[in-house]
Formats: sequence, C-alpha cells, structure tokens
Amino acid sequence: MTATAPPFGPPPSALRRPFAAAGLLTALLGAVLGLLLAVAAPASAHAALTGSDPQDGAVVATAPTQVTLTFSEQVALGADSIRVLDPSGKRADTKAAPRDLHSGSTVKYGVALRGGLGDGTYTVAWQAVSADSHPVSGAFTFSIGAPSKTSVALPDSEAGGGLVGTLYDIARYAAYAGFIVLAGGAAFVLACWQRGAGARPLQRLVVRGWMTLTAATIAMLLLRSSYTGSGKLGDVLDLDGLKAVLDTKPGAALVSRLLLLGASALFVAVLFGTYAKREDPREKRDLTFGLAIGGAVIAAGIAGTWALAEHASTGIQPGIAMPVDVLHLLAVAAWLGGLVALLTALYRTPDLTSAAVRRFSTIAFVSVVVLVATGVYQSWRQVGTWSALTGTGYGQLLLVKVGLVAVLVGIASMSRRWTGKLAEGDAPAAVTAEADEEPEAEPEPEAEPETAEDPARAAQLARQRAAVATAEKKRIRDADPGRSGLRRSVLAEVGVAVALLAVTTVLTSTEPGRTQEEAARSSSAAAGPVDSGPVNLALPFDTGGANGKGTVRMDIDPGRTGANVIHLWIEDPAKKPMDVPEVKIAFTLESKDIGPLPAVPVRLTEGHWTATGLQLPIAGDWKVAVTVRTSDIDQTTVDKNVKIG
Repeated sequence: MTATAPPFGPPPSALRRPFAAAGLLTALLGAVLGLLLAVAAPASAHAALTGSDPQDGAVVATAPTQVTLTFSEQVALGADSIRVLDPSGKRADTKAAPRDLHSGSTVKYGVALRGGLGDGTYTVAWQAVSADSHPVSGAFTFSIGAPSKTSVALPDSEAGGGLVGTLYDIARYAAYAGFIVLAGGAAFVLACWQRGAGARPLQRLVVRGWMTLTAATIAMLLLRSSYTGSGKLGDVLDLDGLKAVLDTKPGAALVSRLLLLGASALFVAVLFGTYAKREDPREKRDLTFGLAIGGAVIAAGIAGTWALAEHASTGIQPGIAMPVDVLHLLAVAAWLGGLVALLTALYRTPDLTSAAVRRFSTIAFVSVVVLVATGVYQSWRQVGTWSALTGTGYGQLLLVKVGLVAVLVGIASMSRRWTGKLAEGDAPAAVTAEADEEPEAEPEPEAEPETAEDPARAAQLARQRAAVATAEKKRIRDADPGRSGLRRSVLAEVGVAVALLAVTTVLTSTEPGRTQEEAARSSSAAAGPVDSGPVNLALPFDTGGANGKGTVRMDIDPGRTGANVIHLWIEDPAKKPMDVPEVKIAFTLESKDIGPLPAVPVRLTEGHWTATGLQLPIAGDWKVAVTVRTSDIDQTTVDKNVKIG
C-alpha cells in the first residue's frame, strides 16, 4: 500500500498551524454558539393584546355598541376570532366578521354588539394568528351597569398548545436542524474539502439533512390548520383546513420551501454524483463555480421562507430585518452545519487534510462576524431597552443564556489546550503509514492455496484484513491522550449547547421584552394609578341670590373605577350646615367622550347629602360638576377635575 500522510501529518511545524486554527475554531464556535442563542432573538415572538375598549374589568353605565381590541403588531383574524358572551354564555355580538379599525401604526379590530343588552358581566374571547405565524389567544371581562355572576369559564389553555402544538414545535426545530445540516454540509464539501464529495459518511449526512427538512416541512403544512385553529390532532387531514392554510402567508412559505427542496435534491444528486466522479481539474473548477452559485441561491431561498413568514416580516424595520434574518440563518448553517460535517469527516473518513480544516476555520470566522452583527440587531429589535432585559421574563431568559455562554467559553478554552497537545503528540507520517500497511504485511501462507480455489474464502479473508486494519487505526487513534481529551471537551460543549437550545425553546413561546413593556405601559396608562384612594373636593359657589354663597365639600369613596359612594356637605360662609332645596352631580370623562353620568344625591340631614351606586367605568381625569339650587330661581353649577384611578 502506498503510504499517505494522515489527516494532520508531519512535519510538526505544519501540524501546529492547522491544529492551532482548529483550536481557535473550537473556541470561537463554542463562544458564538452561546452568543448566537443568547443574543440573537428567536424568530417566533408573538403579538400581544395591548388594549381594549371596554377595558378588562371595566364597568360601563350603558351598553357599548362595539368591542375593540388593539394588538402590538399585525394579526390575522377569522370570521369567528372575536366572540362576546353574555352572563349566560350566549353570543352578545352580531356574529359578523371583525372590522378593521387600523389607524396609522395602531392595529385595532372591532366587533359590533347586539342592541338591548342587559346589565351584567360579559366575556370577550379572542384568537388570532400573529404576523410571526404563531397563534395567540386570550379572554377578558367587562360589566354593564354592575358586575354579576357569569356561567362563562375563561379558557385555561393558550392557542398553539397541547399535543398538536408540541408536534408542530418538534417539526419546526427539526426543519431548522435539517436546513443547517443540508446547507452547511454541502458548503463544507464545496468550499473546504472537495474530495469529500466521494465520502459516503458526508453523503449520508447531507442527504439525511435534506430528508429531515423535507419531512418536517410536510408535517408543518399538515399540522398548520389544527395548530392555529381547533388544536385537535384529528383535524390534521382536513382538506378544507389545508386549503385555508395554503391561502395564508405561512402556508405559501411552506409550499415554496418544498419547491426549493426539489431543486436542492437535484443539487445534491449532482454534488455527490457527477461532481464526485469528475477528475479533470478544469471541468471540476467550472462545476464547482456553478454548484456554488446554484447552492447559494437555493440556500438563500430556503432561508427566506422563514424570514418572509415569521417575525422578521413584521414589527419595526421589516425591510432591514428580513435580509438580516436570511444572513443570520445562512451564517448559522455555514458554521454549525460545517462543524457537523467536519466532525463527521474526522471520525468517519481517513484522509481529511489539514488544508480543509484551515479553509473551514476561515469560513467559520466570517460566519462569527456575521452572527455577531445580525444577532445584536435582532436582540435590539426584540428587547429594546435595558429595563426590558432585566425586568421581563424574556430578558431574564436571555441573561440565563449569557451565564451558559460563560460556561461554554470556559469549556472551549479547554478544547483549545487539548488541540495543542494533540498536535504535539501526533505520530510521524511514516509511522502511521507503517501502521496502515501492517495488516497487509502479514499474509497467511496456509490460506493461499485455498483462496485461489475458493473465491468466497478469499473475499472473507479480505474483509477480515480490512476489519483488522480499521481496528488497528482506531487503536492507534484512541491511544492518543490529546485526541481523547479533545473528544471529551467537545462532548461537554455539545451538552451545554443542548441546554442553550432548551432555553431557546422556552424563549420562542415567551412574549418579547419590547412587547411586554409596551403592553404594561398601555395598561398602566389606561388603568391609572392603582394606589389612589378616596377623593376629597371643596367647591365654593354663589347662586347670586340671598344667602346664595357657600361651599360644597364632597368625598368620593373609594375614588376608583367601579362603584363609588358620594357624601356631600353644604356649608355657609361661617362653615355651618346649609340647607338647600336641590343638589345635582354629574361626572364627565371628556378625553373618552363619556358622560355626563348623573348621580342623584339623597338628603340625609341638614346640609348632608349622599349618592350610592355611581359607576365610573374608566380611570382618568374626570370633571365633577355640582349644581346647587338655593331658591326657585337661584342656582349655579361649579366643577372641578379629579383623577379617578
């Protein structure tokens, strides 16, 4: 057998360069895996309900004509996406499709209510598909007149959950993994090690990536209708539901992905067929160029199906976010998929060259730069502020990832040290060549006559020799402590990476920090201060007649939304109780065009009046108007603004 240099053969000076590059690559890959997962925002951040009219828990004096819902970003609603139920559970809306009430950047929808609605507590249940393709749902209540008991049970499960949600999430992550292996493995062969096109382990790796992505895409297409609708596994094969999915943006993206996978199947067939057998350098160079251009276009197209259907296509700066998302995913594939291909080649092929490792190191470094730049931008889009990073569940999960990154970087530094030891301890090429030839240098004389007459026996002996040679190579390789140490540290890196992916899984179902803060600000602004108490007023008046001067003192308790009790005292200039024939009170919230809401006080004693059952539906600055009549012809109205929380 002709002696050939091992994958990282001598001289020692040549060994150190590729191994130093590989060690640096290991450290960079470990760090960037954490940076990618900890800094880059997932593409599955959901829309949130940021407001409604009437608001959650509000008590309105008269029945509204419609209910409106405001969302943090664009959503898709069906004909039955918003339902209003009366206290007995019957539909209180007109069952018409929600009306689009968008105004500028405000995403708002409304449903009309039936006339003649009675007093009591009403439930609003809604379900929609956010622009990032994920279903969102919720429910809240409001009351007309006064709260009451209701037979409607608020849903305790979210849209997109259950078994169908779990299966859909598994398919979604399998699709990402399949794309990374398919695109990264093919890129490794073309850009780093072209002879690897003939290596069966690499062929199997890339083909399995294609099969995984194709199967996952088909599963997502079938599960989509049930995932965003009923949540029942039995509806997966509903043809009407599948037809409805094809009319949506996510459905169109999945179909486009399948078409691109057809083109990628042809690419893989050429790469591992015609290209692997091509021997002429010029023809192979031309074919390499053609495959590189075609593969890049197909990979960018497949990556674009995620960008066009998920969160990058909505929110702030979608024109920038979508190409950034494509670059981000391509960089992940080139780096992580290439790493998988490199490890496969190291474990399963005997002739990986140090030049291939150096080329992959360069590609990985470029991928790192792209990942950092795109990841920081994506993180800014999803978090926005430092307060969101520390004060929201989404931001806190990102901080957990930062801690995992620190662990991963430490393990990566160990990998680099083991790589250096491996380079120093590698056997010379001649020794390795001797080891390779040793099994063939031990013929079995007694078997020669028999093998000449028995081809089956000859084939069996050939297989035995090959097995012995393979076992000897593995023994020599495993006896190297540097290589064993590197394996252990890489396995540890993979373990931490799995933990990071688990945290990422949780993040994909967590509302982004930016959206959480926006919803909190909207709710706070609408609800007003929660620590407000009884309101005390003093309103001087003068009706213009005899004994027409005095002061109205008023207490509004508890001074919040809902039912309030009013106590009113009328005093003369000497601060003694003053009896008047009539007093009227009215409340108006001009900013919301509500009111005037009348309150009819009842006389208790001289100068003391009270009114009960006043319902103030919304927090805000209310104008309190008091009309005092001191004679048949003398009366006046005085008013003052008060903050009701």
